[in-house]
Amino acid sequence: MTVAGSANAESRMGNMRWAAHDAWVLTLRGLSHWRRQPLQIIAGMGFMIMLVVLFAFLFGGAMNVPGQGDYLGFLMPGMFVMTMAFGVGETMASVTADADRGVTDRFRSMPMASSAVVLGRSITDMLYATVGLTVMVATGLVLGWRWHGTPLEALGAIGLLLLLRFGVLWVGIFLGLVIPGAAAVNAVWTLLFPLTMVTNTFAPTESMPVWLGTIAEWNPLSATVYATRDLFGNPGADGTSFVAQNAMAFAIAWPLLLVAIFLPLAVRKYRRLSR
Repeated sequence: MTVAGSANAESRMGNMRWAAHDAWVLTLRGLSHWRRQPLQIIAGMGFMIMLVVLFAFLFGGAMNVPGQGDYLGFLMPGMFVMTMAFGVGETMASVTADADRGVTDRFRSMPMASSAVVLGRSITDMLYATVGLTVMVATGLVLGWRWHGTPLEALGAIGLLLLLRFGVLWVGIFLGLVIPGAAAVNAVWTLLFPLTMVTNTFAPTESMPVWLGTIAEWNPLSATVYATRDLFGNPGADGTSFVAQNAMAFAIAWPLLLVAIFLPLAVRKYRRLSR
């Protein structure tokens, strides 16, 4: 290796260490917000717990589960997926709030790696997602949900859920950088409800009208629901549709596609941010 090549390699390594350090500093900033705003976190997790209780015990008795299985077992993998999907709104709201308060502009004026802001946000939100998923799993166990697969399969299901969160995270970062303010954020939150509801989470797609069932089947969230039900050994995994038969492949492909599209868009938008 030439002297110039060695110097360039050392420079790249130095830039990577610099970016990693800056990203970790911003991760700690995000974690400090958790300590100062515990009620916001508790309210977000409480909402998901309320939905579990509502659907499992208020509506569960009227639901027909494929194979006559337990409705709570049918429901919980979908609720895990729903928790991960709602994270896109939380990420978007945080990024938009920083931009509106001028925090993002201040970061851009500082001598720090341009990728550190979005990387720091992604690390913070993935830690939050892990905590939220842990709370939801504990809630399910308390209410009587159980997985019936091997520990390795259960870990695989958790991995798929976090992969989904990582994919939608970059959608949230990008939307947070392009959406003009809190009012628009609320509008996007409203759109999250049909996106998360029109899936196979609460009822089998076979029980829906054909047009609605088709939309629900091809909702990217449904593939992860099918795959996690299968790995957890819960009812509702044995669908006959193309998506159900290839759920594992779709559960991996959809999040990776989101990352491939929105990660570079988010980084590019941050570097060109003018507001």
